[in-house]
Amino acid sequence: MATPGKALPPRGSTPPLFTRAAVVASCVGFVVIGALQALYGPAIPALREKFDLTPAAAGLGLSAHFIGALLGVLVFHLLCGKTGNRQLLGGSYLLMALGSLGFALSPAWLPALASAFVAGLGFGGIDYGLNQLFSLGFGDRSTAMLNLLNAHFGIGAVAGPALVGWLGAENYLWIFGATAAISVLLMATLGGVAQKEPVSESQTHRPSGQSRILPIVAAFIGIYVFHVAIETGVGGWEPTHLETFGYGAAAAATATSAYWLAMTVGRFLAVPLTLRFSAPAIVITCCLGMAASLLLATIPAAAPYAYIGVGLTIAPIFPTCLPWLNRAVPTVAAAGAYVIAASMIGGVAFPPLLGTAIEKSGVRSVPLLLFALAVFCVLLSLWLTRKTSAANAPAPRSPLDEAVSPDAEVTT
Repeated sequence: MATPGKALPPRGSTPPLFTRAAVVASCVGFVVIGALQALYGPAIPALREKFDLTPAAAGLGLSAHFIGALLGVLVFHLLCGKTGNRQLLGGSYLLMALGSLGFALSPAWLPALASAFVAGLGFGGIDYGLNQLFSLGFGDRSTAMLNLLNAHFGIGAVAGPALVGWLGAENYLWIFGATAAISVLLMATLGGVAQKEPVSESQTHRPSGQSRILPIVAAFIGIYVFHVAIETGVGGWEPTHLETFGYGAAAAATATSAYWLAMTVGRFLAVPLTLRFSAPAIVITCCLGMAASLLLATIPAAAPYAYIGVGLTIAPIFPTCLPWLNRAVPTVAAAGAYVIAASMIGGVAFPPLLGTAIEKSGVRSVPLLLFALAVFCVLLSLWLTRKTSAANAPAPRSPLDEAVSPDAEVTT
């Protein structure tokens, strides 16, 4: 018998993982983690002055954050199935709040680094946890919802530095404190998240031929590593590359801001496209567009606009690959953790490697070096399309109203 005031899911379907309110709160959570990641850089001048740091030492704040984030992904994955989603997400928000507040109030640099690490642990849990749940919780609309979720990350990444610029770097402690406060408030919304995600029959029966699955997972990891390397490579080297073409520092910085903004816009634009086109078709098109834009960036007059093209085309790759991955290898529960962790490793490991390559070949080689990585992404996406064609059949329609019923019972 139906509980009064609670909507039962349609016959043959599973209870929704999120209520509408929880979806909105999750998007706010991604605004917060996007802002948090982007705050460390603009705060460096104030950190150097407060703690008497060298530029390299000040940059360790972001490194500590990313190390914590990588561990946060792994810890969240290891605890999945043993602890409820609400507790895991709530713990992640709490760690992010404690770390952000500690970073704001630390009287010395070592406690500040430890706080950045703690904030990173929470960041990684929220990043992996919500991405994984969104990839499972909306049926054939999961790809659209993931693009929507990650677009809000971009909003935070743009808004965070803008807020530091408006308030002044010396007031960074208030901004990190606000991040902590919002994280605590978001904990109150987790009642709208299901404790457990549904387990499909394919996840409970391990098929033969696991050796055929491992190359597929490795190919997805390759796409994540290479496209994140391109993302960070453009973000880090675009200003320097444009200046070699004669653009002024202000114009180069503005063009780089436009690149990051284009990534956010690209994910919003991808939402309706994912409802009409398959994930493989979108990923292949985006990889080809990314490669073509990087080639165009070798032309001085076109370079600033070409980098905007890179931002638009690279934007849907991260959120669009996750549902494709889950459909392709449903028996590998850790696949999502692998690729998200790999994306973080790519963001940390490739910048120094790219810097070494640029030292040997010159700054003007930046788009060509990144173009080579984009070609790998194209080849991997084409190979994956051929190997996973059977798994890419559209899932049964699951209307959004059924997936996120505002009054649906979310406990399992």
